Amino acid sequence: MLAMATSLYNDEAGFIVSAELVLVSTILVIGMVVGLAEISNGINEELEDVASAIGSVNQTFRFSGLSGHKGFIVGSSFNDQADYCDGQFDITCDNNRPVNEAPTYN
Repeated sequence: MLAMATSLYNDEAGFIVSAELVLVSTILVIGMVVGLAEISNGINEELEDVASAIGSVNQTFRFSGLSGHKGFIVGSSFNDQADYCDGQFDITCDNNRPVNEAPTYN
């Protein structure tokens, strides 16, 4: 058993394969980092679209009062105003946006 452990410890036949695996795995990790950054940008842009759609919903409501023989109820109203930064292109992933597009808020 000791002889087999010594021969495995001294074996250098797999050194080239190990170096190649390290190189290939390094290239794969670098590629995954770039790919995940692009996925992150895409997800941020889609979430910005969802947030813009939710922000554009008008929540204004109004109902008039009612009155009867022995009672009444007053009316109520609420007017929805535009929020600060409530527009499209608030979150951007590129700083190379063309001049004719909406400005960015940093």
